[in-house]
Amino acid sequence: MYSPEQFIVYPAQGVGVIEGLERREICGQETEFYIIRIFANNIRMMVPVKNAASLGLRKPCSPEEADEVLAALQDRSTFVGYSGQNWNRRYREYSERIKSRSLLDVCFVLKELILISAGKELSFGERRLLEQAMGIVTSELSFVLNKKNAEMKTFIENFFADILFKEKKPAGPLARD
Repeated sequence: MYSPEQFIVYPAQGVGVIEGLERREICGQETEFYIIRIFANNIRMMVPVKNAASLGLRKPCSPEEADEVLAALQDRSTFVGYSGQNWNRRYREYSERIKSRSLLDVCFVLKELILISAGKELSFGERRLLEQAMGIVTSELSFVLNKKNAEMKTFIENFFADILFKEKKPAGPLARD
């Protein structure tokens, strides 16, 4: 059980703080809720205490785990790519990974989508997932490593500067050198 003022990570949302506990009657049953404020978007949410574990609520990673995540981001040897999968199947797989309790899973999605974007334009859904994964990873790493969010995002983007900041040329017969 978590306590008020404790920092937590809510999958697909990022780092937050438990502001308190509240009891409410729902369908005739008394239920206890965590009141959580998520830092990234400053929203407050209620999470049933009894469902917290199944929803993936967890403590932020350790600084050692943060170093593992940064190392995993830099390692391109495990790149799978889109290898014939359609975007819809990738989208479902990546959505599940983003909701997982593991920051390494979210890191995988972030790295894959950035590397895929080097070879083809991402779909709208994939771009949204990329933004969401970047937000989750930067949110937790900046919290754990005591950095500003923008600073951490720039640090991560620099791992992929060869992809993210190269000038993109139009595809197809209208492309000019």
